[in-house]
Amino acid sequence: MKVKVPQLLWYGNTEMELDFPNSWSIFFCPMKGGDKKKLGLKEMERAFSRPIGSKTISALAKGKKEVAILFDDMARPTPVYEIVPFVLRELEKAGISDQQIRFIAALGTHGAHTANDFRKKLGQEVLDRFPVYNHNAFSYCTPLGKTKQGTPVSINSEVMACDLKIGIGCIVPHSFSGYGGGGKMILPGVAHIESIAHNHGLIKTHPDCVGLGKVDGNIPRLDIEEATKMAGLDVKIDTILNLRGEIAGLFVGDPILEHHEGMKLAKEAYATIPVRDMDVAVVNAYSKANECVIAPYIGIPSLKEEGGDLVIIANEPAGQVVHYLFGEFGRCGEGGLKLPQPLPTKVKRFIVLSPFKDHVGACFFGKAPSIFWAKTWEEVLELLKAEWRDGTKVAVYPDGTIQYFKIG
Repeated sequence: MKVKVPQLLWYGNTEMELDFPNSWSIFFCPMKGGDKKKLGLKEMERAFSRPIGSKTISALAKGKKEVAILFDDMARPTPVYEIVPFVLRELEKAGISDQQIRFIAALGTHGAHTANDFRKKLGQEVLDRFPVYNHNAFSYCTPLGKTKQGTPVSINSEVMACDLKIGIGCIVPHSFSGYGGGGKMILPGVAHIESIAHNHGLIKTHPDCVGLGKVDGNIPRLDIEEATKMAGLDVKIDTILNLRGEIAGLFVGDPILEHHEGMKLAKEAYATIPVRDMDVAVVNAYSKANECVIAPYIGIPSLKEEGGDLVIIANEPAGQVVHYLFGEFGRCGEGGLKLPQPLPTKVKRFIVLSPFKDHVGACFFGKAPSIFWAKTWEEVLELLKAEWRDGTKVAVYPDGTIQYFKIG
């Protein structure tokens, strides 16, 4: 039996074919909105002409002197290049010139991007017309005070020097804040590392209020929203993506209000019906392949209690994202906040399909006792066939980096 999963979002956006023995039972588990239709031009224009809880961008831009357009990084699937033309059109209506505009990659504590990364995210025309900056989480930030949770809010000084601030990103499930998008463009996006560390540290002090798709009472999320208001983000543009990385939903407007509206669609679009008691769980990392540490969350619960094999497909040529807060930077040093992800005993074997053995990126899985590395699906299949026989039950999740279990 053969099934296909999406791969290489930023490198051609193709598919990988997974071949299984015919005697095995394969349970293909896509998210509910996986085949949702891509939005057309008129539908996108409508979102910009009818913003949620705010004036149009063109109305907000009138009389402004400096404009910052923030965008999410390569660890998020947003096709920013498809959205930028709508934003620039709105700014042109207000008489804003190219010299008044700059783009800033909201990296948080992820590694800096190259021109090749910017080209994939923004398109060549943007690089030709405008300056595009990396956010620096270690300096060049302006203190704004503290939130109710005590988070010291310090935001990129270039952003704070602008009197119009626009963000472009996406809404996908997030293990800390419930969903990405919204104010995460500010915190952690363009915040100082001390601001980010304090906000992320709330996960440890309030562990029961966080989780994939969990919004109500989520303390880190409320902290983010407060910081967003302090920073004065004027407009946020958030997308919902399908399983081909296409824009299937678009929300424009007030950063808090549009986000809450967008999360309603996200809750349904990314929902996945769980399967249990599997011998093998194959979880593909597609939308956020460079953060494949997320993928086990949906695969592990599918394994039978006595134990099974977990396969993570992390086909990402650039490897796992550099993360200055969580990552390792040598055997004698690591990021300031460690959230280990030890694999439970029900994972008999942990198999990672990757173009290369990313020993440093593997630190995100915590102290995994052992990892079986494979460079091709054929190598993975040989490992599986050596352990499992006729009647093997296999769950396949086409994008474990944005899917989440919806119970009931």
